[in-house]
Amino acid sequence: MTDEEIMKMLEGPTGDATRHQHETLRSILERQGAVRYLRPYLQGFNAPVDAATFRRAVPLSSYDDYVDNINSMANGLVDHDQPLLSVDPLLCFFYSSGATTMKPKLIPYFDSKLSKAASFIAHKGSNAILQRLFPPRTSLNKILWFLYADNITTTKGGFKVMAASSFPLQNSSSNWSQFQASSSPREVILGSNVEHQMYCHLLCGLRNSDFIDAIRVPYAIGLIKVFGILESKWKQLCDDLECGVLSSEISDVVMRDSVAEVLGGPQPELSTRIRSICEEKNWGGIVCKLWPNVRYIRCVITGSMKQYYPKLKHYAGEVPVLGGDYFASECCVGINLDIMQPPETTRFVLLPTAAYFEFLPFGLDHETNVVGEETVDISGVEVGKMYEVVVTTYRGFYRYRLGDIVRVVGFYNSSPQVEFVMRAPKNTSEIVTEKDLMSAMESFQIVLRNAMEAEITEFASFLDLTLSPKELKIYIEVREGCMLLQEGKFEESAVILKRCGSSIEDSLGGIYMVQRKRGEMGPLAVSIVKPGSFDGLLRLAIENGTPASQYKPPKIIRNRQIVDFLERCILVTLSLDG
Repeated sequence: MTDEEIMKMLEGPTGDATRHQHETLRSILERQGAVRYLRPYLQGFNAPVDAATFRRAVPLSSYDDYVDNINSMANGLVDHDQPLLSVDPLLCFFYSSGATTMKPKLIPYFDSKLSKAASFIAHKGSNAILQRLFPPRTSLNKILWFLYADNITTTKGGFKVMAASSFPLQNSSSNWSQFQASSSPREVILGSNVEHQMYCHLLCGLRNSDFIDAIRVPYAIGLIKVFGILESKWKQLCDDLECGVLSSEISDVVMRDSVAEVLGGPQPELSTRIRSICEEKNWGGIVCKLWPNVRYIRCVITGSMKQYYPKLKHYAGEVPVLGGDYFASECCVGINLDIMQPPETTRFVLLPTAAYFEFLPFGLDHETNVVGEETVDISGVEVGKMYEVVVTTYRGFYRYRLGDIVRVVGFYNSSPQVEFVMRAPKNTSEIVTEKDLMSAMESFQIVLRNAMEAEITEFASFLDLTLSPKELKIYIEVREGCMLLQEGKFEESAVILKRCGSSIEDSLGGIYMVQRKRGEMGPLAVSIVKPGSFDGLLRLAIENGTPASQYKPPKIIRNRQIVDFLERCILVTLSLDG
């Protein structure tokens, strides 16, 4: 199938999105309408059930409504005569990112032909859009691709559990053909230590520096960490190239041997060239200095990844940073037709055949986050309004609240175009949203940079409801070497921090400000944590089962284990009373 044929199949349903949505729901219910989860709601209705009846009869759901069924399936309690969520065979489970709670969710992956067809078109369409802008080059065909197969666990019932992105890497050897362009050998992708894998990916990319066409990574945070390794370990990387042997720090023998084969012996000339570039310690535009033929970088840059975009652009220089698509573990949601756009103007066109979509009205006022009780369908959304996305999928989720807040910004043909706003608050007690916090930190970064040349590298907030009045605490990690971290200068830094504190509170949103003025909120607490603290959170999350490839640092913390970890990393805490 040609790229043009793929694009026609992708764009065709957007011309009559409402009809295709009704057909999608009908296909799902014809296949899954008798599963045990739906039976109590749909019994008594004549099939096929129309969309209005379905939405009236079946309640909105969240992950907690499925967890008992999912645990039963994971434990091997699968009754093929009375399937719980899907009539299709269960292949495995996918992990969610689990950033705010530390423990990832299990998402069942059923062998659904209808879902496979929808996913195939979405992924092929995404590739066709890319190839329109950057046609393949036969002589320069290597990708510095930071791929991680991640560790696979097995449930009590014998089902494998993995990241969704790992499925093609773990499923069968035939799937490896799509990763042949990777500059790294398979053994690096299959490694078990993510920091060592990053180092080896980077080393293989440097060895193939003249042949790298593109750099790819799932999330922007991944590349920020990679360039951090480059800044701190460039001498070691150059030594490895010069000797043709990996540093003893990389302990995995299989990975060492495979990378040594890629290096192909000592590379003194290449090592000298890279060393001369890195010795300048001018990391702006480093991408095209090290990889002169690279045409683009591609990763997810929206949502919480927007925080890393300016730093990524600093490293990228003139090389364009392309955005990703809106694909969730549960289903594909939307496609990015204009991948050259920065995060603030990235739009996703909803795919009418990927799932059945509903939209729960969402708003912010000065008292609380307002969530509507009734959903609208794809034809009922209004431009400029925000909604929480609700999906009914081919793979066992029915009227499921995805937890994403989007804003409708227009239409592509008759299908809504949306921008990702933030993750939805979990409950009404969450007075500061992910969007509020990111906005506050953007303002604080500007003030802090001007006052003391400090660069914020990570941050997260926790609302402590056990205190009276309740307290919002923000944990901030700054770049190593800045004045804020210098011994003997904590007192001076504290004075500057207090002076800058008002820029945070002014941006934390209307609900926070109202409760602060009423005295329902105590003074804002800002804690500066040691450099590397959030890397420690990554390691902790991986220990708890989160796949390295899907990890996103938490912004709104809802897990006491994360709080306890960060509390142990605090250098100084200031109470900002405005």
